[in-house]
Amino acid sequence: MVTRTIFRLSCVFILLCLGCVMRCSPVTDADRNKADPDWRQWSDLLKDKREAHQQDTVKNTASVRRDPVILATNCTVSKRRRCGVPDYPTPKEVLHVGRHRKKRFVLFGGRLEKADLTYKVVRLPRQMGKEEVRHVLLAALRVWSEVTPLTFTEVIRGKADIVIDFNRYWHGDNLPFDGPGGILAHAFFPKTHREGNIHFDYDEEWTSSHHVGTDLLQVAVHEFGHVLGLQHSLEPGAVMSPYYSSSYPLELSEDDKLGIQYLYGPRPHAPPPTQPPPQSTTEVNEVIKSIPDACQTDFDAVSMIRGELFFFKSRYVWRIREGRLEPGYPTLASRHWKGIPEHIDAAFEDQSGNIWFFQGQSYWMFDAEKQITGPDSVQSLGLSVSNIQATLLISQASNYNTYIFKVGSYWRFSPKENRLDSAHPRSIQDWNGIPTDLDAAFQDRYGYANFIRGRQYWKVDPVEMNSLQGYPRFIGTDFFGCKVV
Repeated sequence: MVTRTIFRLSCVFILLCLGCVMRCSPVTDADRNKADPDWRQWSDLLKDKREAHQQDTVKNTASVRRDPVILATNCTVSKRRRCGVPDYPTPKEVLHVGRHRKKRFVLFGGRLEKADLTYKVVRLPRQMGKEEVRHVLLAALRVWSEVTPLTFTEVIRGKADIVIDFNRYWHGDNLPFDGPGGILAHAFFPKTHREGNIHFDYDEEWTSSHHVGTDLLQVAVHEFGHVLGLQHSLEPGAVMSPYYSSSYPLELSEDDKLGIQYLYGPRPHAPPPTQPPPQSTTEVNEVIKSIPDACQTDFDAVSMIRGELFFFKSRYVWRIREGRLEPGYPTLASRHWKGIPEHIDAAFEDQSGNIWFFQGQSYWMFDAEKQITGPDSVQSLGLSVSNIQATLLISQASNYNTYIFKVGSYWRFSPKENRLDSAHPRSIQDWNGIPTDLDAAFQDRYGYANFIRGRQYWKVDPVEMNSLQGYPRFIGTDFFGCKVV
């Protein structure tokens, strides 16, 4: 009788403990990826009988650290979008002491043994066509190839070093997806038995836009970093940070560059030609098209795009961020916006994030670096003129917040409604103190309108429409740090 009573009390105690554990135990990312009834249509992916690898089963260290981002209240887990590669508890950390602060990147322990890599796509997301996906993946790979000796070539069939697929829920690797939100993708490191595989969650709203849905480019760049050997970075803002963020333009942080170049080295400089090319008319034309000197040239167009200032001249673009010219510029404008003409008359970014380019009788529109439309006739916007000289978007203005200028006249335009407020032009004399013949215009980060003519610019209060005292000033001195103009 005593033995039976003790046994019953023990059972009750165990059940009470289990109840407490079930209520209070933290839920990890790996635990929240549950299967859905629809997984059966993907059951062919479950035939992989190879034993689990460390990467498949290791727990996210956020559950050990009790990371408040992961451990939500009431024992629920936030659906904050992130990569599904587990954060290892004992990564190999490599420290780099810079001039101002310490950078840290994390490696998994291996690298691919060759520099010329192939890749292929098995299945596509439902929202995007084949060519669109190929374009995005190529752009994502280019981010890594531009700072390393690596090259990437797409193959249609046969074996590939990197295999890209879109899967749902349980798909044979012990890292199931969880439907929309949460886990977006995962990839497998070098020296593992699934080396080179990248899986994207089919149920996400994949897009090539940074405004809506989940930007495939942002996620793909991150996952390619994993298959090349990088773990999740401990540096905020790095591409290899585990959490999804849509930033444009997408660029590797210094920490990302240090990590990938630790594995593969920097991109080698192109060797000089062994002998000069033969003299020809083509060579003379190339000399004429040489890169202009920002201290000595005028500009065709200027625009504030994603908070950065872009100056256009002939085929080239200069990019200024936080008052400083970015390394690697000037560069060909077509590297950012494939399909725009070699010479543009004007450019601006509307409040939806679309970028407009004008040249002659036509205009083009881009979402980030993806062309949306064009060339289309400017007459479709209601303009009776071509070869416009400048465009200016005033963010504080009403619906008709974009100004289009040509030789003494201007029109007010609504990008949202795609039309002018009036077909009849207004006089540029409404803007006191600026030239009647302009080359470019833009609104700076302080809200002032800037009008450019030749190598000078005028700063204007957009409300009073009056030029500020002390202008014009030289562009080269103020924007490019030229000592002698």
